[in-house]
Amino acid sequence: MASSKQFTIIKPEMCYFCFDVLHSHLNNLQAPQAQFSCTDMYPLFVTWKIGKEKRLRGCIGTFSEMDLHTGLREYSITSAMKDSRFSPVSRDEFPHLQVSVSILCRFEPGQNYLDWEIGVHGIRIEFINEKGSKRSATYLPEVAHEQGWDKIETIDSLLRKGGYKAQITPDYRNQIRLVRYQSEIISVSHQEYVHHCRTRSQGEH
Repeated sequence: MASSKQFTIIKPEMCYFCFDVLHSHLNNLQAPQAQFSCTDMYPLFVTWKIGKEKRLRGCIGTFSEMDLHTGLREYSITSAMKDSRFSPVSRDEFPHLQVSVSILCRFEPGQNYLDWEIGVHGIRIEFINEKGSKRSATYLPEVAHEQGWDKIETIDSLLRKGGYKAQITPDYRNQIRLVRYQSEIISVSHQEYVHHCRTRSQGEH
């Protein structure tokens, strides 16, 4: 299958903006202005990783279409400070971060829980938990590939992420509603951000 990796939406400036926003938040500075223009609305996720091994440090986003300036400003902070799996990011950690921005697109309903491709599609599942409540959970397209999971391992991990605690059976998996999607993703390290800031400040003189 031919790769369609020509980015049409995403730009490194979006990642620089996320760093600007978090830096301002951590240091109680005035919120920065975005250095990119985009008038369209998209679902998006912001992911922070830390250290040489790039451990996950926070990942939150929305499936609602948002203005990218507003969405990136909001989720830069939310993913760094309010991901319930982690403590809030500290100022000491800031120089060791990497940020990824994912713009989600091409949403399609899956025929069943296996109707998606590892490394190509992100998946969002909806399911009824053991208490009868409707729950949902998602993994971005890169997660299964990075973890080395097959499709069933990915689905089962996603059920656990969504809070399902009972035994997972083949019959139960068949009751899942799955939507697959693709994303444009770009990542920037703190070093690249610092280099960009130096270049930007030289351009302002």
